[in-house]
Amino acid sequence: MSERIKDRGRITRRAALSAGVGALAAPAIMKVATAQTSGAFNWKRFAGQSIEVSLTLGPRANVLRQYEKEFTELTGIKVGSEAVPEQQHRQQVVIQFNSGNPQFDVLTVSLHVQKRLVGKAKWLHDMKALLADSQLTAPDYDFPDFTAGGLRWATQGDGRMDTLPLNIDPWMIYYNKELFAAKGLAFPKNFEEIVMAAEKLTDKASGQYGWVSRGLKNANVPVWTSFMLGHDVDPVNPKTIQLQTMSDGAIAAAEYYKKLNREYAPPGTVGFNWNEAQTSFSQGKIGMWIDGIGFAPPLEDPTKSRVVGKVGYAVMPQGPKARHSATFADGIGVPVASKKKEAAYLYCQWATSKLMCNRLLQSGGGSPCRGSSYTNAEVISSLKLPREWLSCLQESAAIGRPGLPEIVPVTEFRDVFGVGLTNTIGGADARAEIQKATEAFTPVLAKSEA
Repeated sequence: MSERIKDRGRITRRAALSAGVGALAAPAIMKVATAQTSGAFNWKRFAGQSIEVSLTLGPRANVLRQYEKEFTELTGIKVGSEAVPEQQHRQQVVIQFNSGNPQFDVLTVSLHVQKRLVGKAKWLHDMKALLADSQLTAPDYDFPDFTAGGLRWATQGDGRMDTLPLNIDPWMIYYNKELFAAKGLAFPKNFEEIVMAAEKLTDKASGQYGWVSRGLKNANVPVWTSFMLGHDVDPVNPKTIQLQTMSDGAIAAAEYYKKLNREYAPPGTVGFNWNEAQTSFSQGKIGMWIDGIGFAPPLEDPTKSRVVGKVGYAVMPQGPKARHSATFADGIGVPVASKKKEAAYLYCQWATSKLMCNRLLQSGGGSPCRGSSYTNAEVISSLKLPREWLSCLQESAAIGRPGLPEIVPVTEFRDVFGVGLTNTIGGADARAEIQKATEAFTPVLAKSEA
């Protein structure tokens, strides 16, 4: 996504935001001169070097680390990698870049949180120059295979592409088919039916609850915005960059959040991030769980889950005014400060190759940004998750809309409003909490745009 159009070929902020993830198999919207060369590509040109890779903990990092040795065998480049929990990882990135001497040569960037921050500071190399170098980019890399949505996320407002698209994560609702059947319930068609189903599925005496989602401050904001998008409201107006958090739709979304998490969620939900919610759902006593589609694999693993074969994968239902899936994205890039730019770029190229994107989709750990992954018969036939999961992914992507505002202080936005949302679970008035957060965050946003 990007800011303002200044010359031909750039993408407007509004167009990018309204398009969201875009069609997964859509053609690339941006032309980049990529390397074309004959003969064998020399993957071992930088053999003997060692690089440090900083990854955000989660399914995408798991896939990359699983096949790390293959990269070393291919290139002769040794890899030291770490996967850091997302909130700590984002803090670490800022601290290390501000120090002027980051200790990593490759990092994954949560584009829905740090895209504008990283872009404004110009901390990362523009990938377009590297892509055009025939000595660095393999001829079969096939850049045009990247999806339109992935490229929108990776492209900054000034036209720079400082990450390669790695993953887009649509949010959906996991539900327990067995619990629904026991109550004779069909999956909800709208927001009101979500609440009604959660109520009918809740039996606190037996430890059964109709709903679970993130209650932990900061992490919980995307749950709220998921309901906000169903009211056709973005938390920040993408044209005026003004908060819309006191709109009727935003307040109604906060009321949904409060009711579901206060009345129909398990004890302790105020401290839940995605991993606690996932664990809770996997025990078979939760009716519905809203979160990213890439968190599915453990639910179908009999060594980790009691709901194997019982999970339903559903697109976010219709809201009062719209139907959207909140989407989030990851990119992978090379710091300008790295002294091993070329070796680091080879890692990024490998990480976003067709092979690795296929593996990511096969694992169920995310939705890669290459169109070919979704039309590859071998990949589809070897999915480790039910076909219902893939259908949900594709349908959710088709109605994708960014789940967080594209502003520099996204972390502060999540912190401030996250506290208010957590307070509502304890019984605080939703409107009052959102108003308090809005008043606190308004000067922060204004200062960031000055």
